[in-house]
Amino acid sequence: MIIGIYLLGLVTGALLLIWQQRRQRRREQRLVATLKATDWPTALGQVEKLVQTHPQQQRQLRSLGTSRDTLEHILQNAPIGYLQVDEENQLVWCNAQANRLLKMNQPLTGPVQRRRLLLEVARSYELDALIEEAREQQACCQQEWMLYQISPDPLHPKEEPTYPLRGYAIPLGNGEVGVFLENRQEAALLVQQRDRWTSDVAHELKTPLTSIRLVAETLQPRVDEAQRRWLDRLVNETIRLSNLVEDLLNLSRLQGDQFQGLNLKPVDLPQMVQRAWLSLEPLAQVKQLDLAYVGPSQCLVNLDEPLFHRVLLNLLDNAIKHSPSGATIYARLIVPAIALTPDLEADSEAPAGLILEVIDMGSGFSPKDLPYIFDRFYRADPSRTRNTANTDLRPVDPGLTPTLSRGSGLGLAIVSQIIEAHNGTITAANHPDLGGAWLQLELPVSALPEHAKGAIGAKDPA
Repeated sequence: MIIGIYLLGLVTGALLLIWQQRRQRRREQRLVATLKATDWPTALGQVEKLVQTHPQQQRQLRSLGTSRDTLEHILQNAPIGYLQVDEENQLVWCNAQANRLLKMNQPLTGPVQRRRLLLEVARSYELDALIEEAREQQACCQQEWMLYQISPDPLHPKEEPTYPLRGYAIPLGNGEVGVFLENRQEAALLVQQRDRWTSDVAHELKTPLTSIRLVAETLQPRVDEAQRRWLDRLVNETIRLSNLVEDLLNLSRLQGDQFQGLNLKPVDLPQMVQRAWLSLEPLAQVKQLDLAYVGPSQCLVNLDEPLFHRVLLNLLDNAIKHSPSGATIYARLIVPAIALTPDLEADSEAPAGLILEVIDMGSGFSPKDLPYIFDRFYRADPSRTRNTANTDLRPVDPGLTPTLSRGSGLGLAIVSQIIEAHNGTITAANHPDLGGAWLQLELPVSALPEHAKGAIGAKDPA
């Protein structure tokens, strides 16, 4: 009898436990289905009803709701724009700043009640491409572009302001992407003002420096030998300042509205390399340096010859300054496969564009300097400065300061600007084998004249 009662109680307890578990599972399923609702206020109200008998869950829910409201308030009043799209690029959320930046002119701030494609409300294909890039790569992406406003009424067009935008795209869950938008107009104006101020100062300094140099050179033969070294030093310093002013003027001419465009014509790039080296050969002979050129003996490229000659002079001069005595400087020209003649075997690693490399055997760039190599006035650490590079030069009068012992930090900035004007790119690194500075510039295939494609001379033996 006692055993029967015990078994009956055990079965009843098991049935109650199974019923309680099924009831809890059904409540969890209803909760999950509720959280999938697209309308957040409706979902929040249903969840509150489900958990009203659980004070702890009520407190957690209120805390989550407060955090959500705080984050939404922060995004809504942020000084930068923010928008969010779903997996189909439909606008889900947008703050007031993004609405103003993209000129959507619609009440889209906060959660969007009726989702629409982003391109319907904001005609920015660059923004759409940025979102797709972040979604495909599943990584944060950044891009800058100019926002051109399109008049909605073709019969009554009105001019809309144009300004640069910077976008930061962040991949979210379920294919959604969030984008922060920043107006770069103020930064662009500051850069323009800086360039204009630099150009004006350079123009004002050019005339008095020329006058000082003429006066000093006139006085040189008229003073005794003991005092002449001071005039020599004055002339050298004046030349250095004049070169700095000329560099600033060259940068100003290559930027903004002052740029008059390129005077492109077919030139033989290998011959230009040789001419630039001959111009610098007296400096190279002091340190007993040699140039080793590897590449085709002839290659016609559409270039602005005076500007590109300046590029080669700066690159080779930089290599000479930082090479040890008796070293070799390498210049390597790599042509794309489209430029090879049928009788030449195409390299399996042929680049998409024309590549020119200049490699020295110095100490190379410091890793902390590499991101700033092409910035204006940036001077690398002492191991790459021109003062230490001159330890191999012949001794000079301590009262004199050689003009080549100091750098302005503008040489590579000018190179970068000229290459950019030719629609090319330039990168800096340390060569994996030689360890020295490795400057690699690339020009697009469009730089090759039509009659030059497929007519590149035979490669010189390496």
